[in-house]
Amino acid sequence: MPKLGVNIDHIATLRQARKEGFPDPVKAARVCELSGADSIVCHLRSDRRHINDDDLRRLRKTVKVKLNLEMSTLPDISRIAVSVKPDQATIVPERRSELTTEGGLDVAGFRFKIARVVKMLKREDIIVNLFIDPEKRQIEASREIGADFVELHTGRYANAANAALRAEELRKINTAVLFAKGLGLGINAGHGLDYKNVAQIARIPCVEELNIGFSIIAASLFIGLSEAVKEMKRIIS
Repeated sequence: MPKLGVNIDHIATLRQARKEGFPDPVKAARVCELSGADSIVCHLRSDRRHINDDDLRRLRKTVKVKLNLEMSTLPDISRIAVSVKPDQATIVPERRSELTTEGGLDVAGFRFKIARVVKMLKREDIIVNLFIDPEKRQIEASREIGADFVELHTGRYANAANAALRAEELRKINTAVLFAKGLGLGINAGHGLDYKNVAQIARIPCVEELNIGFSIIAASLFIGLSEAVKEMKRIIS
């Protein structure tokens, strides 16, 4: 069964709505750990709209499971990653206007730029994961520049308008998993996954981890954060 990475960005989003000191994403990370999360995920965006530098440093000091930092290739973010040394860095595309990460990283189109960041991170023994669409050219490019993992973007599957389209997107993901496995890459998946659609992704052999944030944090408003994490773990197992 795949492991569960819980993204705590939206805890920080709620804090930033009033610029208060609470709710604290570091405390939320601890609850997630105690409730069975296998990793804690956070995204240090260039505009610091939710997670900030202090959050990241405190997470590094307190998180006992794997700490997975989502990041762009911007030089200042790369320097922070090298300084903080998360267990894993997931390189994602980032645009200021987007509400959340939209689409996968174009590794094939920007391989030299991304390769420099991959090399920098790997020198510090940080596992490198590239968030990409489930396409062969992106998987091949990821392997060529030295990534350890690819995280397959499941957004089109999650947002499919009907069962036929969802089945087609699921087929693409399955094909991409087999192709990536054949190249020796580790495979994660995430984006848009929730309590209703995650089971089919969790059943795919060789997917090692599912990274989920919004649906867990949203559910926690009604059932509590601990129970929201436990329920997701029950579904994917």
